[in-house]
Amino acid sequence: MSSVTATTTTSPGPPEAAGPAPARTRPRLDWRLRFAALSLIWGFSFLLIKVGTQGYAPFQVTLGRLAFGTAVLAVAMAVRRERLPRGVRTWGHLAVAGFLLNALPFSLFAFAELTIPSTLAGICNATSPLWGMALSLVALREDRPTRVRVAGLGLGFLGVLTVLGAWQGFQGLDARGTALALLASLSYPVGWIYVRRTLAGSSHSHLSLTGGQLLLATVQLAVVTPLFTSVPSGLAVGPLLAIAALGTLGTGLAVLVQYGIVAEVGPTTGQMVTYFVPVIAAAAGIALLGEALTWSTPVGAAVVLAGAALTQVKPKRPA
Repeated sequence: MSSVTATTTTSPGPPEAAGPAPARTRPRLDWRLRFAALSLIWGFSFLLIKVGTQGYAPFQVTLGRLAFGTAVLAVAMAVRRERLPRGVRTWGHLAVAGFLLNALPFSLFAFAELTIPSTLAGICNATSPLWGMALSLVALREDRPTRVRVAGLGLGFLGVLTVLGAWQGFQGLDARGTALALLASLSYPVGWIYVRRTLAGSSHSHLSLTGGQLLLATVQLAVVTPLFTSVPSGLAVGPLLAIAALGTLGTGLAVLVQYGIVAEVGPTTGQMVTYFVPVIAAAAGIALLGEALTWSTPVGAAVVLAGAALTQVKPKRPA
């Protein structure tokens, strides 16, 4: 999910980090276990957003999430003796990346979940690879359309229409909340393409760039939040703990875990986590929040994921 920056070597998957790949080290925990943990963390993120908005305004939820996530990366940078990037140009690009990949989509999902279930938000998030493929065909010359990828794009958006119940005229659907969630998922690939064009091949480390990006996104929300929200009248402990978990685990720790997975097994396998997140988000929303489920939601979600998988199929290179 919802994660942090864009990889510069792969087509859109989860929103992770920009810059050169981290150095390969031999981890103590098998990558499959870390992959499962990452899927769970990002899958439960939508539930945590829903709980957070029950006690705090959407901008406050996002600000807390970014602050906790930035703190985790600051600790990781201190342990590894990493420094923040240097250069006005780099910081300018990171400010744009922080807005497109963190501040904007995190806020949109928080506002969306005021009126739509976390299950639907998680499925909307799974459309990011579809948006990314469509945008990359226009913005990135090296990405050429193939029949398989175009078919995947069409199949994916057919799945979106199935989830939304298009044949019923979208009855019972909160159009505003759904549109915000879809816009949030669109923001990720826009950010990925921007990062790929501006920060690919940077001499700064993966961790350094992501730390700077999250810091700038936090500053952006710290400026905006007081202008549009008021101080809460009381301390809602449950929602506050949800926000802390969302930031610490879903935004901070998850980024570090994904770096390790990509370094060990490559970005193609690493981005497969995208296809597990909506399944876990739906299960969590139904089991823990009592959200309703109709047949069109899991069927449409499966079609979306199948289409997204097809858009990631790379054309065979001539011998």
